[in-house]
Amino acid sequence: MSDDIEIDTDDLERRMNGAMEALRHEFGSLRTGRASASMVEPIMVDAYGSPTPINQIGTVNVPEPRMVTINVWDKALVGKAEKAIRESGLGINPQLNGTIIMLPIPELNEERRRELTKVAAQYAESARVAIRNVRRDGMDQVKKAKAQGMSEDDQKFWEEEVQSLTNRLIGKVDEALEAKQAEIMQV
Repeated sequence: MSDDIEIDTDDLERRMNGAMEALRHEFGSLRTGRASASMVEPIMVDAYGSPTPINQIGTVNVPEPRMVTINVWDKALVGKAEKAIRESGLGINPQLNGTIIMLPIPELNEERRRELTKVAAQYAESARVAIRNVRRDGMDQVKKAKAQGMSEDDQKFWEEEVQSLTNRLIGKVDEALEAKQAEIMQV
């Protein structure tokens, strides 16, 4: 009976990788002193009565290392896009040139770099919590399987599988955090 009881580690790994992807996306939105199109992705513009991502109302380009440009397709939305950028908390002062919004990226000072490393650490901790929640689900599956007749050896095996998967992905989170913090602190 215990031979046909198995834990779906592929599903657990897929869910844990989803937490890693969310972390990469959040890290992409952190400003490191270099221009990146992903910086403006979270910005929503009130376009035609509904919140719309800024990259769906215009073309986002990075023409040079310290400049992001947004070529807004509809002239009526230029002002709303500029307002959304100002209110986004990016700390960037947009400049208008017709339908093109230019975002010059200023140098980061030491204090702001330290703040950003703390924000990156918070994002990483959120990812670790998400991975641990998936781990708990996996351990619950093992307990249910034990109640259905899984042998103690199989239970130990699956618990070790879930734990090693968790350790591997938390290690990836730690590596990503170290790399991001080094990138932020680089002058």
